[in-house]
Amino acid sequence: MTIVLNGVRREAPAGASVLGLLETIGLAPGRVAVEINGRIARREDFARERLRDDDRVEVVQFVGGG
Repeated sequence: MTIVLNGVRREAPAGASVLGLLETIGLAPGRVAVEINGRIARREDFARERLRDDDRVEVVQFVGGG
């Protein structure tokens, strides 16, 4: 299936979860916010939230500094 991740079209396995997507792109689920089609996904739902063809996904990673 094809999704749009942060404005870029990319392939993802059919039925992929948000958690699976994060693992694929190398991001820790505890340090990101995820929006799917304009709706914020709850972190506790990442493993069971399934992506669908043409979903628009925005992922923002939190970065600490000092």
